[in-house]
Amino acid sequence: MRPAQRTAAWARRLPGPDDPLRIALLSYRGKPHCGGQGVYVRHLSKALADLGHQVEVMSGQPYPEVDPRVPLVKLPSLDIYNDYFPMRMPGIWELKTLGDWVEVTQFSAGTFPEPLAFSVRAAMHLRHRLDEFDLVHDNQSLGYGLLAIEAMGLPVLATIHHPITVDRRLEMEHAETVWKRFSKARWYNFTKMQTRVARRMKRVVTVSESSLADITADHQVPVGNLHVVPVGVDPDLFRPLPHVTRRPHQLITTASADVTMKGLRYLLEAVAKLRTERPVNLVVIGRLKEDSAAARTIDSLGLNDAVDFVSGVSDERIVELYAESALAVVPSLYEGFSLPAIEAMSCAVPLVATTGGALPEVVGNDGETAILVEPGDSNALATALRRGLDDPERSAVIGLAGRERVATRWSWRNTARRTVEHYRALLAGG
Repeated sequence: MRPAQRTAAWARRLPGPDDPLRIALLSYRGKPHCGGQGVYVRHLSKALADLGHQVEVMSGQPYPEVDPRVPLVKLPSLDIYNDYFPMRMPGIWELKTLGDWVEVTQFSAGTFPEPLAFSVRAAMHLRHRLDEFDLVHDNQSLGYGLLAIEAMGLPVLATIHHPITVDRRLEMEHAETVWKRFSKARWYNFTKMQTRVARRMKRVVTVSESSLADITADHQVPVGNLHVVPVGVDPDLFRPLPHVTRRPHQLITTASADVTMKGLRYLLEAVAKLRTERPVNLVVIGRLKEDSAAARTIDSLGLNDAVDFVSGVSDERIVELYAESALAVVPSLYEGFSLPAIEAMSCAVPLVATTGGALPEVVGNDGETAILVEPGDSNALATALRRGLDDPERSAVIGLAGRERVATRWSWRNTARRTVEHYRALLAGG
């Protein structure tokens, strides 16, 4: 069957209002435990399968973990940014597909190549399988390949957790030299593509009202095409563990990437201030890269014996780490939602967070479910942490209130149900 015939065959099959849907869920990368994209893909695909829909996840490296009922189609990149030899230049013998050539060309130009290259690979893969899916759901790649997929006849819905233009703005503002500012501008050049693609999507979902406002402003997506579907948490997995003893001086945070937006530098500075008056240990869920900004900050502040990085562990171990910790911290300058925040709250760990982006919307801004401070202020963060550590009884009340807030608002099943409503609206042309 030729592509045009296959497109016509697909067009004749429109699922009924109660029929299960056949979904291709795209994710250009998906770290299983410490990256929001991998967590989103894993839990959303499982919840969609629980509702009876057929889901295939298509991803580049690092690959997400998925439910046994959900096939994982690996669309391997050149893996330029692997953990063991990052920023490697692929050999000419490795360039076998159009996606490979796109990736190495973009990389050579100093631009992050994965979103565009993955979207090209996805389009090349799906062109042979148009009659096997009802729609495509893209998770934040926003590459030109999505427009090719639509042109083939498959409807495309996009999730934008937050516009990466925010990351670009923050990195440029905090660049230490003119050269670094120039390098950041080149690296984030792909956001121009994402803006062009996003505003051509017929339906876009995002995770918070804060992100909706930023996407409207930065990506120029028409408000009528943009809809809020908050992400979820599994309260049966992320739960209190009463049998685990809290360590009164242990803090925990998540830093899946060493980027300015996550605010890890300000948390490290706050820990250094607290260490002058008491023992404090910080557990960071994430990998510490050599010669990264975080590594240099830890060395300069003398925190090598006070900060432990933990990566590649199961969700069950992460829950144990939450249970062992006196406070969880989200020091971000900006968050589109923050899965680590609601996972910590679901574990009834008292939370200290900034007011960056959607965080007040997510964790509550009345002081009853989290301790909030302004972003980018290590002194304010140290003061908030001191308050939480000095009054464990009040902190415990905040932790329990935080779990109640999460339990009454967010679940992955609800996220899946609301996402399916948008799938059906897209298919109906609504």
